[in-house]
Amino acid sequence: MKNLTTQELRELYLRFFRERGHAIISSASLVPENDPTALFTMAGMHPLVPYLLGAKHPAGNRLADVQKCVRTGDIDEVGDASHCTFFEMLGNWSLGDYFKQEAIAWSWEFLTGSEWLGIDKDRLYFTCFAGEEGLPRDTEAHDRWVEMGVDPSHIFYLGREHNWWGPAGQTGPCGPDTEMFIDTGKEPCGENCFPGCHCGKYLEIWNDVFMQYNKTADGKYEPLAQKNVDTGMGLERTVATLQGAASVYDTDAFTGILAEITGLSGKHYGDSPEVTKAFRIIADHMRTATFMLGDQRGVTPSNVDQGYILRRIIRRALRYAMQLEMPEMSLSKVACAVISTYGSVYPELCENREKIISELDKEEMRFQKTLRQGTKEFERVKRNAADGRIDGITAFHLFDTFGFPIEFTEELARENGLTVDVEGYRTAFAEHQAKSKAGAEQKFKGGLADHSEITTKLHSATHLLQAGLRKVLNDENVCQKGSNITPERLRFDFSFPRKVTPEELREVEKFVNDAIAADVPITCEEMPYEEAKARGAIGLFTYGDIVKVYTMGEYSCEMCGGPHASRTGELGTFKIKKEEASSSGVRRIKAVLE
Repeated sequence: MKNLTTQELRELYLRFFRERGHAIISSASLVPENDPTALFTMAGMHPLVPYLLGAKHPAGNRLADVQKCVRTGDIDEVGDASHCTFFEMLGNWSLGDYFKQEAIAWSWEFLTGSEWLGIDKDRLYFTCFAGEEGLPRDTEAHDRWVEMGVDPSHIFYLGREHNWWGPAGQTGPCGPDTEMFIDTGKEPCGENCFPGCHCGKYLEIWNDVFMQYNKTADGKYEPLAQKNVDTGMGLERTVATLQGAASVYDTDAFTGILAEITGLSGKHYGDSPEVTKAFRIIADHMRTATFMLGDQRGVTPSNVDQGYILRRIIRRALRYAMQLEMPEMSLSKVACAVISTYGSVYPELCENREKIISELDKEEMRFQKTLRQGTKEFERVKRNAADGRIDGITAFHLFDTFGFPIEFTEELARENGLTVDVEGYRTAFAEHQAKSKAGAEQKFKGGLADHSEITTKLHSATHLLQAGLRKVLNDENVCQKGSNITPERLRFDFSFPRKVTPEELREVEKFVNDAIAADVPITCEEMPYEEAKARGAIGLFTYGDIVKVYTMGEYSCEMCGGPHASRTGELGTFKIKKEEASSSGVRRIKAVLE
């Protein structure tokens, strides 16, 4: 088995698939473009949904990439051996070209071939979809692994929880998958220990998804017009396996970051389980925060959406930095170590270095103020604690209103001879999360991902809106920072340092309606990225060397994946309903088509 660094694995993976006819495309933004079903890009498939549904990709029907991803659903697991909030996903794609036979054969060759990873075949285990009512068992994938030389006793059929990949929202491409695991050598947890068990004996390193269905709004699974392959190999986990590391944090991906924490804290990774956990959480969260702040569609801390997640992980990192007795304003120094590690692969981190440092320092100062306010509130709570116990709802109020983590409340309670109803806190927190999730599902229901006629028109209107803002505000630095489209309205976030005046909004509105009245065709051309930039096309997002450029007469020229209306005259009347602040340096416009 080869001992590879993270950069060596990136290069080897892309070379393997380039030699098999795949075009190498760039990582998309961490903030999904026009995907209202998710706050962050959680998998390589998110930027490619239009192409999985049948749109033609400019680079062809065989693609490979290294995609930046963020998943926050298991944030409390961060600190163990394998979980990361930010991670890189290696992926290869077939858009209606090859399917299970080729995908599995190439996965086997890359994993076991001496020129590639050279993993001992006996250490590899596999799972396939067991099937359910209306969806057949995936015997094809199982039999293909056997044909490749896998011992059938190393292949397990598992249900939807393990071997089905569905859309992030209510609808979208989906299908069965086959997952690849390596035996870590640990003792099994019992007789029923199998790949997919959470005991740590088997570590998943790759996943081939066979997207052959589209889930409709009424819950039906319809065959896709084209069968697709979507794979994902977790870079950090695979490197940890190849390097024989005890955890993902013991690989070269974190070496420089952990060294910076040591220099700031005077403590050492591995000093104790508590110190090790703190090191891992700070390293993970600051890597994530640095990538969020430095992204093409950079996020800034706020109390809503992506900004709320960013604020939460920064403040969680701060809490553990305090445990390590790191000096104030240390987090921005850890971020500099992240930039040093990743800047050559992701140049946007170097380009946004000053913004990253500034935002982290400002957020740390805000949190220090929050802690002071929360401490005053705790004094009031302490006086009113009945029977020397702080109830769960009050503990949650300290967290929700004052940013007091439950651990802070417990620590202060102990110092004052009190106890905390932690179970009651968890119940209040779970109820809050359920309400938030329900609200988000309602908020994001029916977005652009469904490609309906009205959302498609609103998407075209966002192009005209951005062009109008750049012209009226006379600022070429105005650029999209976020977009959320429902059948009722569009929401467009853009970079701008001040409130847009009512007069300016009327001018922007007029610009868009003049473009609509002109009824110009909305044309799409494919061209090299550099040619598109030379032509003046706006574009923060690239899809490889060849891009799609949508032009609306003299009004708008923008790189985009689509879809769009065919003419501006189809859009109706554009009306701005609201302009407000979204986060620091970012404004938000809500508008409709009447």
